[in-house]
Amino acid sequence: MSISLNFEQYHCDKQNAPWVVLIHGLFGNLDNLAALRRHLTDSFNVIAIDLPDHGESPWVDTFTLADCVSALIQVLDEQHIDKCHVVGHSLGGKVAMLTALTHPGRVDKLVPMDIAPVTYPPHHQSVFAGLKKVDLSAISGRKDADSVMQTEIKIPGVRQFLLKSLYQDDGGQWQWRFNVAGLEKDYANVGGFSAPDNARFEGSVTFIKGGESDYITRQHQAVIGKYFPNAKAKIVEGVGHWLHAEKPQVVNGLVERALTS
Repeated sequence: MSISLNFEQYHCDKQNAPWVVLIHGLFGNLDNLAALRRHLTDSFNVIAIDLPDHGESPWVDTFTLADCVSALIQVLDEQHIDKCHVVGHSLGGKVAMLTALTHPGRVDKLVPMDIAPVTYPPHHQSVFAGLKKVDLSAISGRKDADSVMQTEIKIPGVRQFLLKSLYQDDGGQWQWRFNVAGLEKDYANVGGFSAPDNARFEGSVTFIKGGESDYITRQHQAVIGKYFPNAKAKIVEGVGHWLHAEKPQVVNGLVERALTS
């Protein structure tokens, strides 16, 4: 199945600058990594994508990481980009890692942010519950949606992040840009990770971990080493899973060094 992703290109002023692809996480869109994109465009050409079921990319019948990878490769082919760096946060990091493992010749350097190549137990049940409580035909704006969601989603920052994807269509009807029903149905594919047993990416890999996040643990070191024998890790102290939002300058610097060292 061919999926035409929504994406935006940003060119730097340097001739023959390398390309970087930025991939957002679950419930996000290409604007989520805008601070990183602005930082990188001093030295790199950048493509930011909307994953399937997110942003302005198409909704799909079944969400899979493999289809995300195929759609990304299609974008690279269409833009005549033979090789690029790939940076992804959370779900986007999974797509980035699987791209490197299944198309190693297309990836130069890889930077997964606060995610490991493993299957995670379900931990977004309250988010789905909060989203499904919102009656899109009855609300008059984001404040109404926020009020409804707070019974299930206690952290204001999470609600504000989700509300960035609430918009009014041409008919004035409120809609979510992400596919709530589809992502919930295919949540096993969102939380999972599967690659061929012999898959390896021998290139440069820098995992960037939030110091207070449990998305990357010591228990993940073996599988990381199996897939990515040259992997190294950087820890951003004092932040959780949303490290790029909590300490953008630190994360921007770490990503830039990972791509230029």
